Amino acid sequence: MKADTPSYLNFDSGKYAWKPDIYYKKHPELYRVGKGEQGVLICEPYKSEIGPNWRFKTEEIAKESSAKIYAQFQNYLDQGDFVGADMARKYLQMGYTRARRYANYKGGKKYNAAKNYALLARGTGEEEKAKAAAVFYTCWKAAEANERYQTEKLNWKKNRG
Repeated sequence: MKADTPSYLNFDSGKYAWKPDIYYKKHPELYRVGKGEQGVLICEPYKSEIGPNWRFKTEEIAKESSAKIYAQFQNYLDQGDFVGADMARKYLQMGYTRARRYANYKGGKKYNAAKNYALLARGTGEEEKAKAAAVFYTCWKAAEANERYQTEKLNWKKNRG
């Protein structure tokens, strides 16, 4: 498979560290920080707690959404729930990356499945999504810069992965 094809084409769920049948609030020891947004659409109960607040259609919607998710991030930290805080951080990051995808590509589609997953033309997306992405970017970076989060993340990765 060529390097510019979507990673989901050869996805191996058996090797994926995050499982949909694990309730991570009861079994946080099974959670792995991972890279980027990995596990964000799988890990329960966080998917159900945070996911409904995740919206980026317009800049105003992104402001409301990112503020709610950032508040959840803070609440999880205050409750000593690192997994929840990391998942909220991932949703903020995903708000940025998905909005950027829609800003860069019409309809958010990067590949043309009918043409052997050839890359589609960049720069055909919506300007409003770029504004939404900027909103999420600010909140995502604020979450990552949070000192308590940074300390907990380092400890988690050192002790659990």
